[in-house]
Amino acid sequence: MLTATRKLLELIRFSHTVFALPFAALSAALAWRDEPFRWEDLVGVLLCMVFARSAAMAFNRVADRHIDARNPRTAGRHLPAGTLTVGTVWLFTLICCVGFVASTLIFDLREPANPWPLYLALPTLLFVLGYSLAKRFTSLAHFWLGAALMLAPVAAWVAIRGFTEMTVPLLLGGAVGFWVAGFDILYACQDAAFDKDAGLHSVPARFGIPRSLRIAAGCHAVMFALLVGLYFASPHLGGVFLAGLGAVGALLAYEHWLVRPDDLTRVNRAFFHVNGVISLGLLAVVLVQLAVR
Repeated sequence: MLTATRKLLELIRFSHTVFALPFAALSAALAWRDEPFRWEDLVGVLLCMVFARSAAMAFNRVADRHIDARNPRTAGRHLPAGTLTVGTVWLFTLICCVGFVASTLIFDLREPANPWPLYLALPTLLFVLGYSLAKRFTSLAHFWLGAALMLAPVAAWVAIRGFTEMTVPLLLGGAVGFWVAGFDILYACQDAAFDKDAGLHSVPARFGIPRSLRIAAGCHAVMFALLVGLYFASPHLGGVFLAGLGAVGALLAYEHWLVRPDDLTRVNRAFFHVNGVISLGLLAVVLVQLAVR
């Protein structure tokens, strides 16, 4: 059981929850400035995030198992390598889907009740799972993934405050969306040749690596602009947040310096390390800002 659990956590790259969860927590922290803090809200946000992401990643591995088996870079993943069975991963996916829907009940059972998370649970889940099929028919798959992760801060806000004063979560969600799309394009550069030969759709396969790197940089420029907009939209953000934005800009520049059209060997460092620092760093900056303001 412990071995299977470890393999499932490796399969869904549980540690990569660090990309979206800090933004959901950031959105929740801003929402709680104008809404009473409730422990059930915190538990609900955390459970919904973990279950939704785990379901999406597991479904992605099942949907892509034959593609992964043909790609030398991904042939060692658990399903192509046979270290986990398709039935096990399907069962895990279903458990996570049920866990996500059940977790939304927390907000409906609290006082005052907020039924919106439960009402939106199924369409949200279908949209998040749908990303796994997108590269079969559109090069905009990276932006579908961005939109899926954009839901994290938006959904956290709606779960806590409902559909009130949505400018802040939409700006934050938009920043997350373009950030994710940008670094996913960088990551997909590794598979540009394979995707093209396999008939799969991606920005690198369609436009080539040099142009794709510029598109990714443009996405991150939009992300930065939306975070600046967040500063002006939220009355709770000040100088500490601005200083943090300066650091984010430097990290984004470093990320794009790492990845060159003729040298993709440092993509993983850009993808995993730099972006992990950005997400956790922004959360830390906002928490400090809220503490001193």
